[in-house]
Amino acid sequence: MDIRPIKTEDDYDAALVQIDRLMGAPPDTPEGDRLEVLVTLVEAYEGVHWPIEAPDPISLITHIMEANGWRQKDLAVLIGSQPHASEVLRRRRPLTLSMIRALSTEWNLPVDTLVREYPLAS
Repeated sequence: MDIRPIKTEDDYDAALVQIDRLMGAPPDTPEGDRLEVLVTLVEAYEGVHWPIEAPDPISLITHIMEANGWRQKDLAVLIGSQPHASEVLRRRRPLTLSMIRALSTEWNLPVDTLVREYPLAS
């Protein structure tokens, strides 16, 4: 198969060219296997060189609300009250453990992101 680790930008660019050429290759064929291996190598290289940081908790909540068409009142039902929802979204009130549990359980949000520290408005 003659596939090598991706160590440089040139290696990365060459792998992307090969991936582009192999796109659409049927699975369980030599071309499909080569594509799968190259994609795995590229993902590993990108993870090391261009990691994507998890969003802060409020950015995540805001994004999920927008993506699902939810409003502040939907958050309020989940975390206890309209004033609490407003204060959380405006970064004037930190998330509590019970809020984190509710968001994780009901909206399936990752706890490791919800527990991250984030700046509050002064």
